[in-house]
Parts: sequence; C-alpha cells; structure tokens
Amino acid sequence: MKILLAPDKFRGSLDAPQVCEAMAEGIRMVSPAIEVVSLPMADGGEGTLDLLLWYSGGKKQIAKVQDPLGRIIEAEYGISADGKTAFIEMAMASGLRLLKADERNPLKTSTFGTGELIKTVVALGVENIILGIGGSATTDAGIGMAAALGWKFLDENGQELNPIGENLLKVKKIQPPISSNQFPVLITVACDVTNPLFGENGAAYIYGPQKGADKEAVELLDKGLQNIAEIFTKDFGKDYAQIAGTGAAGGLGFGLMAFMNAELKEGVKLLMDFCAFEENLKNVNLIITGEGKIDNQTLQGKLIKGITDLATHAQIPIAAICGTLDVSPKELQEIGINYATSILNRPMNLDDALKYGHEGVRNATFYLVNLLHKSS
Repeated sequence: MKILLAPDKFRGSLDAPQVCEAMAEGIRMVSPAIEVVSLPMADGGEGTLDLLLWYSGGKKQIAKVQDPLGRIIEAEYGISADGKTAFIEMAMASGLRLLKADERNPLKTSTFGTGELIKTVVALGVENIILGIGGSATTDAGIGMAAALGWKFLDENGQELNPIGENLLKVKKIQPPISSNQFPVLITVACDVTNPLFGENGAAYIYGPQKGADKEAVELLDKGLQNIAEIFTKDFGKDYAQIAGTGAAGGLGFGLMAFMNAELKEGVKLLMDFCAFEENLKNVNLIITGEGKIDNQTLQGKLIKGITDLATHAQIPIAAICGTLDVSPKELQEIGINYATSILNRPMNLDDALKYGHEGVRNATFYLVNLLHKSS
C-alpha cells in the first residue's frame, strides 16, 4: 500500500510539514510496511515560500532594505541548498503588516525594498527567483522595485521621480538601466489573483481601499497605473496591462513582467510543479489531504481543486482530515473528496483544540488507514 500525504497547514496549530509528520505517525501505527510519500502543500498564499524553501533544503537569510515608507528594516529571504534559487516574499519588505493603521496610504508607499531584496539575491549569483506577491502595502505598478534595480522614472522636466504611488501620473518617460536591457535572472511569480492593472477591476479600485486609499486616492492611483502602462507600451512596444494578475500587489505583477520579464504563475501550480506532485502519484493507492477548516471557501480554493483534479484523473481516492468540517457530503462529492473527518473527538475550546492538533491528526489518520488496511 502506498499513501501520498498532501495537507495544508492547520493554522495556529501545525504547519504543513508537521501535519505530514502526524499523519505518517498514524500510518506507522497501522503498519511500518505502508509506503508514505509526504508532499506538504500550501494554497499559494501564506506559507508557500516557506514550503518551497523546505523542499529545496535551503536556509533563510536577512538583508537590510527599505520598508514601504523608506525606513530601514531587516527582511528575510531564502536561498536553496544548491545556491541556484532564491525565495522572496514581497510582504517581508513591502507588506501592509509593516505599517501601523495610520501609516497606510498607497499614495506614499513603494516596492523599493522588494527591489532591494531582488538585487541582494542577484548579487549572490542565483539563477532563479521565486517571488510571492501577496499582502502588499503598495499601489505603485512596481516602479519602486524597478527603481531599486536601476530603472528611472522621469517627469516632464526630465527629473527623476520618487517611485511612490502619487507620482505614477507624473511619469512622462521610463528609462531602463544603462548596464543592460535584459535582466540576468529568471523570475517566477506566485500570483493568485486575476485582476488587470487598472480599471474597475484593477489594482487601485479593488485593493486600494484596504491599503488606506480613499475614493480620491483610488481614482488618482488608477489614472497613474494607466499612465505607466501607456508609457511602457509606447516606449517598449509591449502591452501587459490587461493580462490577468498584472494588478496583483498594487500592480507589482505588471512591474515584474514589464521591467523584469517575469512569468506569473498560480501559487498552487508553482508548488505542485516544484515538488513534482503529478510524478509522485505513480502506484499511489490513497491521497490524504487536509487543513484546519474545510468549508465552502476551501471547496472554492485552488489547492483542493488542484489535488482533486489530479486524483480524479489518476483514479486515486482522496480523503481529507481537518479540525473543523463545515460542508455537506454532497459538496464533498462534487469537489471529488471521497471521505472527510474532523480530528475533534470531544468538545473543547480553541486553545485546547490547537494543542490537540498533532494527536488528533495522528489518531484520525490511524482510524482511516487501519480500516482500509484491514479490508485490503
């Protein structure tokens, strides 16, 4: 018997590798002879880059960079064990979590610090960068990031502008770095939103308010984003603005494509490709997934769908183990999950439930696999 473990984290209790460990422990209680393949997963958001680092056997490093308002902070990034791939989470340098509530204003913020992280890892000689762009405090179309890497954004008088949101509309010319027009490193962006750069579904209108933009600021930012896109198309002959995902992280998706020639990719797909998920399905008899809470949001998410699509295609049954199970049997069937159970076997408060995570996952896995093992 061969079982593939592909859980997400149990938020506040276990990270995804720890969930795999608890599941594997339950399986070993049934029989040490059962082959177990552990592929901890993430939905493309929080935890995705940590998992990529985990898979690559790499380590975290620290660099001093600017936060969204230009203050010097220490930001983490990762380098794979072979030194060829860097892992960056833009929120570490340009994230909303770095600002106090009264500091949030995308007219004044910049992705410059994210560009500094990119510059840092390029200097280390990496060949590839995997970059996550969730949780931004910015709406600058990535001009801050590009400025840190040598691009210049000039006003009508040929003066270089501070690369912040309120200056997007003042840009009249985009000047590439003198050294080279071709960025030397391949960048793949984990991007799970499909918004275009500007317009009613663009970066400013959809995400600007949660970053502190009022109605007037949203309108100014949207016009600025459109301005950058039009100038880039005029000067460089490429139109990226309406591509799905270019509105991610306040237009950083656009900036990475335009200035860094990056590729945007669904976070779940990126992670599955990185860990060779499909290749690992060979001779698997059961897939066990899971997360802290399975509800309607889970069923609409890309992680469960990605796993169930592959399982269905390979005709492999899939079970889910979770803390809270809040969907109907019909909904589980529709998404392709054959069995699901909660780890909670008695009433308990949240603190106790979080502490019970490892034991609960282990026991629930044991009960499931023991039944299947005895009937096989």
